[in-house]
Amino acid sequence: MLDIAYIREHPQEVENNARNRGHSVDIHKVLEYDAKRSAYIVQIDALRAKQNAHKGTPTPAQLSELSIVKEKEASLSRELDECENILRALLSEIPNLSHPDVHISTDENDNPVLDVVKEPITFDFEPKDHVVLGESLDLIDFDRATKVSGAKFYYLKNDAVLLEQALIAYAFQIVTRHGYIPIITPDVAKRDILVEVGFNPRGDATQVYNIENTDLSLIGTAEITMSGYHMNETFDEKDLPKKYVALSHCFRTEAGSYSKYAKGIFRVHQFTKVEMFQYTVPSESEKAHHEMLAIEKELFDGLDLPYRVIDHSTADLGNPAYRTFDLEAWMPGKPNKDGSMGDWAEVTSTSNCTDYQSRGLHIKYKTINGDKAYVHMQNGTALALPRVIIAILENNQNAEGSITIPKVLTSFIGKETITHADNH
Repeated sequence: MLDIAYIREHPQEVENNARNRGHSVDIHKVLEYDAKRSAYIVQIDALRAKQNAHKGTPTPAQLSELSIVKEKEASLSRELDECENILRALLSEIPNLSHPDVHISTDENDNPVLDVVKEPITFDFEPKDHVVLGESLDLIDFDRATKVSGAKFYYLKNDAVLLEQALIAYAFQIVTRHGYIPIITPDVAKRDILVEVGFNPRGDATQVYNIENTDLSLIGTAEITMSGYHMNETFDEKDLPKKYVALSHCFRTEAGSYSKYAKGIFRVHQFTKVEMFQYTVPSESEKAHHEMLAIEKELFDGLDLPYRVIDHSTADLGNPAYRTFDLEAWMPGKPNKDGSMGDWAEVTSTSNCTDYQSRGLHIKYKTINGDKAYVHMQNGTALALPRVIIAILENNQNAEGSITIPKVLTSFIGKETITHADNH
């Protein structure tokens, strides 16, 4: 969440920024409850000072007076708790500030394209989509997954399993060269952590699976578990940045996605993802964010896939993000807006969340002068496996139905092509 002191000093800026990002926030109400909170604290402190002022053995009259003071303090403390809960809920609705270079727009699709790397492939035959390719090569089984787990689940089989494992190994190989510590995270997190990171675990529109009779939720990304990894800790400035590359399964309900493209393994309830994460001092925040983008580009350059880089407009920024870049890969089997085949689709996302998440998680650093401040936190997809597999299958397909494996993966898989004969 934003610093309440900043909101007090810049209420109009905060309100305008929220409006630019499609949020209607009541800054007056936030400041009203902030003032109430301060007034409660003053009153409670005065009552505690009054109790502490008594010395020696109190007289019956003093005992009676102290009892009244104590009851009043308890009552005001309850009111303070209620006030703070309301204030925290109001603050959670206010998005992060936006980078000055972020394009202001009310259209979530109005995202500036910063770069196009390798133009879309032109085939001299009619290309197939990943569902047809996956089933014909016996790589993906949707029917049995639906029977066992329900819609939007899938089994990977045969060379698709080797392909996913090769992609994981490739991602860790590249990212760890840049000083990132490899880690495998739990697939669950406490709901309080989800809230502080900016994921809403409640309501009909939630993307989160909650585990009944617990305070745990399945994570939608390792950003959640890595955000909480150093919760309630204080770094020494000399120990920053902390850089991690994390592997996890990801679970999403996909509520509200009925109008979005969801064929095959493009939009599913469970998938595997390799995620980069950094904790930095504020002055290194933007540099770390661009480093993650550069690593994402390095990964996709190595895979030799067509992609472009987009810069999220205000309408498309998530609440915690100060700025977000996406890589969108070309997918020949994805329908375009005009109904023809072939379209760009998000395959990675990297966000600079500044101190928006660290404030609620109480993650700070201590300067060489002994001062304390909140760290900045950045996250970025290395590889989200299903969509990368889609891009490889659809872009690297051959006329006879085989798939050419990217050269950087052949040493992991032990072959150069995936053919029908290999999997039968």
